[in-house]
Amino acid sequence: MVRTLLALLLLSFGSAAWSQSYPARPVRIIVPFGVGGSADVYARYLGAKLQDSVGQSFVVENRPGGGSIVGSDAVAKSDPDGYTLLMMSNTHTVNETLIPKKPFELMRDFAPITGVSYSDLIMVVHPSVSANSLREFIALVKSRPGAPNYASSGNGTPYHMAGELFKSMAGVDLVHIPHKGSDQARIAVMGGQVQMMFDAVPTMAASAKAGKVKALGTTGDKRSNVTPELPTLSEAGVAGYETGLWLGLVAPKATPRPVLEKLNAEVNKLLNSAEVKENWAKQGTLTMGMSIDQFDKFLRQDIQKWSKLVKSTGMKID
Repeated sequence: MVRTLLALLLLSFGSAAWSQSYPARPVRIIVPFGVGGSADVYARYLGAKLQDSVGQSFVVENRPGGGSIVGSDAVAKSDPDGYTLLMMSNTHTVNETLIPKKPFELMRDFAPITGVSYSDLIMVVHPSVSANSLREFIALVKSRPGAPNYASSGNGTPYHMAGELFKSMAGVDLVHIPHKGSDQARIAVMGGQVQMMFDAVPTMAASAKAGKVKALGTTGDKRSNVTPELPTLSEAGVAGYETGLWLGLVAPKATPRPVLEKLNAEVNKLLNSAEVKENWAKQGTLTMGMSIDQFDKFLRQDIQKWSKLVKSTGMKID
């Protein structure tokens, strides 16, 4: 009994000492999506700020592929020491149902750290599309079922699910064209190879204002402060439509709790700062700082939310 207590005390002291010295070397943030998308942009922003606050480099590494599975699996198989983190999104909660035969499970193989950001999406079409409003676009699609298509950054991504939710609620038939990243999907729509896509407001609003695409609406429950002139999709003709893109940080499952708590504290300190809140709000992004347990609960609820849509629509990956 005494030996057991002594061992537990030594383990406790060891973990505390480790967390105090952490990080002692550069930390990798794996982004399982392409360069230029929201996950990449915000991971790099956080990495630079964390480097300033803790004195160690936070290096962002993009590993796109398989609808986030390639990069995510690399993190799941990494040493659980706090030196490899994953910038995840609602792609991961969707894929728990959409792609059940993955080499990992989200809540089994990862440890939550905190939610990072939330942004509305913006629905855009190529300028050659004759519709100038959401209702006109719906009428156009219904007159040519299966002919128009929409781009996404891959199966299970928020852009894909926004399209599937739109199809379900608007009663239209669109062909999904998945790409390896949001940058490629964006290029396809701007080039006219694909007619429509949902993209994050921070990454597409400027292109819409420049006339490179036509914006038909945003996906939040209220208008975006970045594009107040645009109606929400719910306002514009698909009542009750609401979705978005959120990002969060997780680590390999067995990462010591003191390290997770230190990361949670450092990230949340940044997210709660006036500078970050104001900077992100101008881009149409809200900060999402949470405790570890709150983020754990959030993830489980989001898995259930998307599971209902996947099952009710019989959605399959392309």
